[in-house]
Amino acid sequence: MAELLDCALDLMRRQPPAKTAQNLAKLVQLVPDLTEDLLTSVDQPLKVECCAVSGRDFLLCDYNRDGNSYRSPWSNEYQPANPDGIKPSPKLQKLEAAANDAFDIYRDLYYGGGVSSVYMWDLDDGFAGVVLIKKIVDEPGKDAGTWDSIHVLEVTEKGKAARYRITSTIMLHINSATSPKAPSINLSGALTRLTEQECPVDSYTGHIANIGRLVEDMEFKMRDNLVQIYFGKTMGIINDLRSVKDLEAARKADALRNQLAGRLAERK
Repeated sequence: MAELLDCALDLMRRQPPAKTAQNLAKLVQLVPDLTEDLLTSVDQPLKVECCAVSGRDFLLCDYNRDGNSYRSPWSNEYQPANPDGIKPSPKLQKLEAAANDAFDIYRDLYYGGGVSSVYMWDLDDGFAGVVLIKKIVDEPGKDAGTWDSIHVLEVTEKGKAARYRITSTIMLHINSATSPKAPSINLSGALTRLTEQECPVDSYTGHIANIGRLVEDMEFKMRDNLVQIYFGKTMGIINDLRSVKDLEAARKADALRNQLAGRLAERK
């Protein structure tokens, strides 16, 4: 069963992120025994739901799901109602509520829209959580795009310090077709990175500042990586197809660089 799960996950990693939900549903039909493992292991584009109590939007993921119900971070209640649904302890729930308010401001500052949600759950020596952000641009006559950020964190408390382990995944989908006659460019990809850091904590709510700083740093780095990997690669392919420079001059420059690099290596 473990080998079958590895094969299924490897297959999902090779699929376009924009079609993750559809492909995952088909894979679950093929191997229903792996349903729970696949749902907890595969990051899907986030879905938006409206909280029936507060009227505010929140994001759905496997971390706020219990059965077929999803917990709203604004009301701490499940939709549809689930009296037996798992909830954080009262102390952690207060921290979760404060984190949602903080990341709502963060989302507005850096995204200028979209939806954010933070969910937390108790651990024996600390707590875990997830920070979710989704931004969709889909206006008539403009390029369309979707950004999904998923930051899964584990916090181990050590007196006046804490160890933070954050696994960050960003899924990006861009479609540049603005009209039926315009050329269409469809670009999608996903990037996952892991970071660990120990930080001082002066109070229980101090976790929010530490988590916010780590998430902010990760998103800056991963955004730059996405630009280099996807857009840099696209420009490289275009230049290979039709260069704007004299190819002969470019070859001579490359040969000179290689020659200099070889001589420097001989001196070491």
